Amino acid sequence: MSVRLPEETQAEPTEPRSDVAYWANGSSRLHVENPPAGAINLNVEGRLLAGPIQGFGKMWQKTYRVRLEGVSASPTDVIATWKARFPEFWPPGNRFYAPLTGIAPGEVALLNLTMPGRQKLSTGVLVLYADEESFTLMTPEGHMLAGWITFSAHEQAGTTVAQAQVLIRASDPIYELGLTTFGHRKEDQFWCHTLAHLALHFGIVATPEANTVCIDNRRQWRRFGNVRHNAAIRTGLHSATTPLRWFRRRGA
Repeated sequence: MSVRLPEETQAEPTEPRSDVAYWANGSSRLHVENPPAGAINLNVEGRLLAGPIQGFGKMWQKTYRVRLEGVSASPTDVIATWKARFPEFWPPGNRFYAPLTGIAPGEVALLNLTMPGRQKLSTGVLVLYADEESFTLMTPEGHMLAGWITFSAHEQAGTTVAQAQVLIRASDPIYELGLTTFGHRKEDQFWCHTLAHLALHFGIVATPEANTVCIDNRRQWRRFGNVRHNAAIRTGLHSATTPLRWFRRRGA
């Protein structure tokens, strides 16, 4: 049962949240407009987003930080630079193709990554949230990780601190095996490299710190079927059938 307030005391309509403009819209499927030259648009178009709830493996929260000692840049300066030059700080052999509009809410970026054994993996991410002091990327089906990666900066004791924090599960049993055997170490190296090179951009040599916490020790066996979207398998098949597609085009 509802009670109507007297006319003179009725509540004013609730104002929309002031941060609505910083969030992606409600669409749960990815769409890529005009892929950048050189990017492989594979395992992205039409894919559903996948957070930790949709993943298979154990759930992990990893936090990587670097203190920008002696740097006058504010948190907003750091994030503005990180957004604008995001791909430049990644380890060699990994490509982040930012959309033409940059890292903005709702935009989709294509990723061409190098896996162990020089295997290539093509996937993407959605910019779920972006404001002046942070931005969050969310993974789609088939990505090796199901979850969110948030990049932020804040001030601590007069020093700006840059941070990358992931909340993830391995997407499927194959990725979980890889994460357990070598993936955690590779991921730590990846984000520590990124933060170290971000710091280097601001003129300092710094060693990032990493902290890992297992949030949920259980594997979600009901998500076993996620393996059908595995982007590593699909990328490998795509590469293996390249000659066949070439002959088909020649014969068309």
